This record gives sequence, structure tokens and C-alpha cells, in this order.
Amino acid sequence: MVKAVVGANWGDEGKGKVTDMLAEESDIVVRFQGGANAGHTIINNYGRFALHILPSGVFRQQVTNVIAQGVAFNMERFFSELDSLLERGVPMPDIKISDRAQIVMPYHILFDKLEEERLGSHSFGSTKSGIAPFYSDKYLKTGIQVCELFDDELLKENIKKNCDKKDVLLESLYNAPKLDKEAIYNELISYRERLKPMVCDVAVLLNNAIKQGKKILLEGQLGSLKDPDNGIYPFTTSSSPLAGFASVGAGIPPYEIKDIVTVVKAYSSSVGAGAFVSEIFGEEADELRKLGGDSGEFGATTGRPRRMGWFDAVATKYGCMLQGTTEIAFTVVDTLGYLDKIPVCVAYEIDGETVTDFPVTPLLNKAKPVYTYLDGWKCDIRGIKKYADLPENARKYIEFIEQQVGYPIKYISNGPKREEIIVR
Repeated sequence: MVKAVVGANWGDEGKGKVTDMLAEESDIVVRFQGGANAGHTIINNYGRFALHILPSGVFRQQVTNVIAQGVAFNMERFFSELDSLLERGVPMPDIKISDRAQIVMPYHILFDKLEEERLGSHSFGSTKSGIAPFYSDKYLKTGIQVCELFDDELLKENIKKNCDKKDVLLESLYNAPKLDKEAIYNELISYRERLKPMVCDVAVLLNNAIKQGKKILLEGQLGSLKDPDNGIYPFTTSSSPLAGFASVGAGIPPYEIKDIVTVVKAYSSSVGAGAFVSEIFGEEADELRKLGGDSGEFGATTGRPRRMGWFDAVATKYGCMLQGTTEIAFTVVDTLGYLDKIPVCVAYEIDGETVTDFPVTPLLNKAKPVYTYLDGWKCDIRGIKKYADLPENARKYIEFIEQQVGYPIKYISNGPKREEIIVR
């Protein structure tokens, strides 16, 4: 049985908590795309954690945690994150890493920073984790796979070829010094022995697990609107955050993915640039940001204040459609308890027309939100365990969102802790 946990919007929906919860009944948790450019926040009996590259099953002893071939694998971040968990008393998790996963190289991070600086006010709001340069090299067929770490001659040859080519660009476009090939080689091999016992053929591992009837949880990063083909291009990420891509990134048949839990926030937030129709500003945004999440709405990777907005039914319906949603996990509902009236964006106005289908980026940039206002519940709903025990107006809000989006809301998160969730 294979289940995916993915995001409906711009990322930051609360996927970490949902994955951590569903990992309790899973045998394997798989990261299938993206890299250390987004964080999944988890609060449990060990404390509060922001995971960037580790799968969110690492706190469950029965879980095998897999970093599959679709992931941008940053070894330095991987080991520093793993060590920080071990230092805080988390037992060593069972981790498998695909021999076909490609490595985020030091020059990918360097080029990401240099390009964002060069673009200045026209930058993409990158986390500067090297993701776009990494995926560029992957599709240019100049990436370096994990398996190459164990072949010295091949590794040295590929580092030299890549550095020679990149040195020309560094000098001519960025006026920056050349790369140190030997330092890059030495950094890579410093991880080799520790990494070796974790490396395996992930596609074989997962396909055998499917045959054995194991429960597999696929953990997506970011959300539908950051998809490079279907999202707010060019303000997207560089790998597909859609559940459909999991079959590619993890090497499993698409028909094996039976359940797609799409995580949706009770309001909107985003880190990074790009169109955001229901965005709010000033004191209104500050108040929502301050109350949002478990410690305010700041990026788990960058620490940047997230851009805030009201719930966008147009974007969410589209995002859920792209994911192939079977059920929704609705998060941070408790945050909205301070409001007398809660705005919900139910349509866009573009050039005088009312639109309810999510448009292409040039039209999205012209869109103005059309709001419906719902009555607030004006109380703290944390700790409530049953849907029927929620205030009437909280239930009306949830049911209105469900009707607007068109997919069933099964899970309702009403607090940051693992157990603060209602199953409907």
C-alpha cells in the first residue's frame, strides 16, 4: 500500500506534521524530490525539529527512511542534520540512500548565490541551497551520482570536466575566482565511508517492499503551485512536487499510489517571489504571521518572514486537482480563532471578468481577489479531539472550504503537536 503526502499550494502547508503522524502506521517513508531548500517542522517528545533533507519518519524506530533518486542530495546538510538529531537523544534511524541520487555540489550552492545577487530586484527569492543549478546540471547530464563516490578515477574526471566549464562562467559572468577541484574532491570523499552502509538500489528496495505488502509513505516537498510545468512559472522550484512525479523520483509504478493526502492550510502563506493573489500586508499580515504555525510564520529553511494571505479557493482547488487528491489534511485551523470575520478568496477578477479556474502567470499577475466573508468562532480550539466538538462556525468554515475546493477534508490539525489532530 503506497500513500503520498503532498502540498496543495506554495509549500509551508504543514506536511511534516502530517507525514510524522502517518509514519506511525508506515514501514517506509520516502523523500522523492527536492533538496534542503524547504523545511518540514515536527514537534514530538524529543522536541521541536525542522527537517530539510531527512525524511519525516526518522523519529519512528520501525520506519526505514529513504532518500530516493529524485532528491537533490546535499551530503553536508544530511550529516549535520542527522548528527543534530542524535545529539538531542533521537535514536539512530534506519536510512537508505539511492545509489542513483545525484549530489548537490559546492559549486551548485555558489552559483545559486551568485545568480540571485546578479539578478538583484528581479531575483526568484531562492533559498540559495543550490537547487536550480543542481537540476540544471542533472538535465544537462553533467550531474554526479552517489555511486560515483566509490570510483575515484571517474569522480576526479567528472569534477575536473565540470569545474573547467564552470570556471569560464565564473570568470566571464560573475567576476569570481576559479573553483578548487582538489578541495571539492576532498570534501566529497570525506563523507564516503560513513555514507557507504546506507547506499543501495532504492527502486529494487521499494518494488520488493510493495510485493511484500509493506506500507510506504511518499513525502513531497513544497506544493503544487511550485511545480515547474503547472505552477507559477518562473517562480517555481526545479523538481516536480506532484504525487505523480513520485513514481519517477522513487522508481515505483504510478498505479501503486492509492491514497494522496494533500495538505492544505486554513489560510495562505508563501516564501519566495511570484504571484500571490490573496496576499495581505502591514498590520493585518503581521498579526496573522505572529499567530500562525507553532511559533509564527517564518521559513523553516531561511528564517524569512513568510508572505501571508487569506485562504485561496481558486489556487487550492487547482493544486488539489494536480495532485490527484483523495483526501485533504487541513492545517493550522486553530490560528484563525482571533477573527470576527474570516475572508475566503472564492474567485479572481481579471480585466473585469470573474474567474474561478487558476490562470497562467501573466493573467495571474493582473488578478484581484474576490472575497466571501464567514463568521469567526472567536475561541481557542486546540485540544479538541472530535469534529462534532468544534464550534459551529469552525465546522461551517471547514465545510465551506471543502465545498469550494471539491475534495474531502479528512484530517484537521488544530495545534502544532503530533496528537493535536482531528480525524473526521
